Amino acid sequence: MMASSMLSCRSLSRFAALAALLLGTAAAAPARADGIEVRKAALVAAEDGYFLEAEFDIALTHTLEEALNKGVPLYFTFEFELIRPRWYWLNEKLVSTRQQYRLGYNALTRQYRVGIGTLYQNFGSLPEALAFLSRVRLRDIVETGALAKGNRYTAALRMRLDSSQLPRPFQISAVGSREWSVGSDWHRWAVLP
Repeated sequence: MMASSMLSCRSLSRFAALAALLLGTAAAAPARADGIEVRKAALVAAEDGYFLEAEFDIALTHTLEEALNKGVPLYFTFEFELIRPRWYWLNEKLVSTRQQYRLGYNALTRQYRVGIGTLYQNFGSLPEALAFLSRVRLRDIVETGALAKGNRYTAALRMRLDSSQLPRPFQISAVGSREWSVGSDWHRWAVLP
């Protein structure tokens, strides 16, 4: 009886050591965050006005990757606003722009395709296509004389998956599902011309 209890204590301690080792390696492994986060955003002055530079971290969920690889195109909407705060009245919205990107996969050519309006570019892998999609450059977003020196403005931007552009069966699945709702929060910063 004494030998069996010592044996069970030994196997229990080995099991505890193995569990601790597995938990330690699971905690040390980097977790992949699904979603979109703003990495960098700036409104840069040029000779003929201001242009916008923004970079995002885009990580698709497993469900979105699977749908994309089966031929379902994903539409992303980029939104930008420039606001002049006013203490005496409602804020004045100087610029409000929206741009839509289409990410698709062609099984015959095994290429990913990013489209902006009527312009398309093909990529050999999903990380390359997401890297292209994550960099936004918009020229002449604000005219030269639109921003007065000494005033403070608030710029805001975000990018999100437009689930209303998904095929109908996917739209039903997307309601309330975290797997289908990928997007960044509004990123705001002060602009001082």
